[in-house]
Parts: sequence; structure tokens; C-alpha cells
Amino acid sequence: MKLLGALEKPFYVAVNPLVAWLIRSGVRPNTITTIGTGLVLVSAVAFGAGQIRLGGLLLLLSGVTDTLDGQVARGGAMVTKFGAFYDSTLDRVGDGATFIGIGAFLLTAPDVAYRVPAVIACMVAILSSLLVSYARARAEGLGLDCKVGIAQRAERILLVGLFSLLVGAGPHALVLEAIVALLAVASVITVVQRFVYVHRHADAVKEPARVREAGVPLDSLAKGR
Repeated sequence: MKLLGALEKPFYVAVNPLVAWLIRSGVRPNTITTIGTGLVLVSAVAFGAGQIRLGGLLLLLSGVTDTLDGQVARGGAMVTKFGAFYDSTLDRVGDGATFIGIGAFLLTAPDVAYRVPAVIACMVAILSSLLVSYARARAEGLGLDCKVGIAQRAERILLVGLFSLLVGAGPHALVLEAIVALLAVASVITVVQRFVYVHRHADAVKEPARVREAGVPLDSLAKGR
């Protein structure tokens, strides 16, 4: 179950008019993906420079573009394999950049409580967020739709962005540290959830996977049964 799953459907309904306008205007999904990555990189620089509220605002805007590119691609019949690869790869850049920027701030800013544990939490958040995405991609390569987990990319963006925008770093950066620690733990839990899910369901797709690798059409196999 996602932490913010209840907000997903209303959000997509709200952005539908914008998606329709982008399609009519001929905006390409890869262009939206590039703009979103630019926003998240500037957000990371803002975090590192101590402009926490600005960083949070830019991160939220990048999250909006992250949903728009897929919606435009599907709604405008512009889905391509390269587009999926491009979007997924740049998403990983954004994940790493956000926590690197926050880590740079926590490492260099004065009057930061629990500096060393907070920087370590940023490192754990980077690694675990990348593993969350890798686990899903690898599972999908095995024929499993592995979308389980409490903290996916949308949760990470919304929690960091919203709290940073509304509260800033907080006194002694405690609010920012708490959010990073929460996301690090939630992402580790999500990785474990995906490992468990694949362990439980991998055997169900083992035989079809072997058949595909051997180049035997599944329909011909079914006829032989």
C-alpha cells in the first residue's frame, strides 16, 4: 500500500485539462521529462545552498512534470521504448540529486543537530531509493508487475517538497533531518516488500520465462497441452 495512494486519483483528474492542452500543443513527452529533470537539479542546488523552501517548491514542480510526461505520452499515442528508458534513467538522476543536495546542506550548514547521522541517512536514502526502482525494473524483466511498497517516487517527492516548502529545514535542521530519516526507513521497507513479493510470485512466471528465452511461442505450447 502506498503512503499517499488516496491522493493519486484526484491528482490525475485535476491535471487532465493540462495534459489535454499539452497534447493539443504538440509538446513531446521527452521535452517534459527534460524540463522536469532540470527543475530537480536546480532544486538540489537550492537545497545545497541552504534555500530549503525554494528547493522544496522546485522539487514539487518537478514532481508534477514527472506525472505529466507519462500522461501526455499515453494520451497522445506517443509512447516509445526510448521514451520509457529516458524517463526512467532521468528519474534516477533526480532521486540521487535531491538527497545529495540535502546532504550537502546538512554537512556544511552551521547549527545542524545530529549532523553525521543525518548525512548517513541521506546516503541510505540515495541507495534505498535506487534499489526501490531497480527492484521493480528487474521484477518487470521477469514478468512481474512489482508496484508494491509504501514509499515510491511520488511519496519521496511530495514529502520532501511539501515539508521543505512549508517549514523549511526547521530549528537546527531537525524537520529536514526527520523527513530524510523517515524516507530512508520507508524506502528500505519498500525494498524488503518488493523482495518478498518477487520471492512469493517468481515461481509462477518461471516456466513462461524459460519458454520465451528458448524462443518457443507460448501459443504453440498451449496447443500441445
